[in-house]
Amino acid sequence: MCATCGCGDTGAVITITGDDHPHPHSHDHPRTETISLEQKVLQKNDELAEHNRQWLAERGVLALNVTSSPGAGKTTLLERTIRELTSDRPVAVIEGDQETLLDAERIRAAGARAVQVNTGAGCHLDADMVHRALHALEPEPGSLLFIENVGNLVCPALFDLGEYSKVVVISVTEGANKPLKYPHMFAAAQLVLINKIDLLPYVDFDLDECIGHARSVNPGVNVLPVSATTGEGVGTWYDWIASQKAASAKIRMSLDSVDKTNPPE
Repeated sequence: MCATCGCGDTGAVITITGDDHPHPHSHDHPRTETISLEQKVLQKNDELAEHNRQWLAERGVLALNVTSSPGAGKTTLLERTIRELTSDRPVAVIEGDQETLLDAERIRAAGARAVQVNTGAGCHLDADMVHRALHALEPEPGSLLFIENVGNLVCPALFDLGEYSKVVVISVTEGANKPLKYPHMFAAAQLVLINKIDLLPYVDFDLDECIGHARSVNPGVNVLPVSATTGEGVGTWYDWIASQKAASAKIRMSLDSVDKTNPPE
């Protein structure tokens, strides 16, 4: 089971040595050594994530890890994005859910290739799941890849998948203090999308307050208000994606130039 949150199954075995029964007598006990299983799990994940990152970079695939709590509107946002961006570049999606194929079917209906990863009891995707999904999906060179993570704002903050950037989607129905409640997720993000702004007249949500909270935990984060339903603000989302594509291309070009000037021995 995952040492970070208790979900899934890593095949780990934890052995505790020594006894801990209370007694007044004095004798030597075997020394108990606490091993951080969480650190070992995350280290292995990070190694696989780096492999994924290199695999994607070699193919010029821009991968965005899209996270949120359940119901924030990730899939609706991706459906609109796919319909409006596929004419510019190929789009593929790795769908993460505990059960069902429903979201993958919605993504395919919108016009993108998709694979579904069902995590069962797991509450997040990890680098190994994404590695297997990448080889099943085989995104086209130069394409845009969305990784729609399981609806959860806790563990996805810890698990690098090999993506270029993390995106957090929250909605105006969730409360403006969400970034303060889940600071690790917002601190790890390069972009926060505040979705469902078409509902602002009907809910008690202070947009400026939410943006302030997001930047209090992550001063450099981009924050964009959007409505995946009406399309309001989504142009700025597309502009941000284009900027990420351009930045990743520059990094790839610089790496290629280094490889050419330093050929393998």
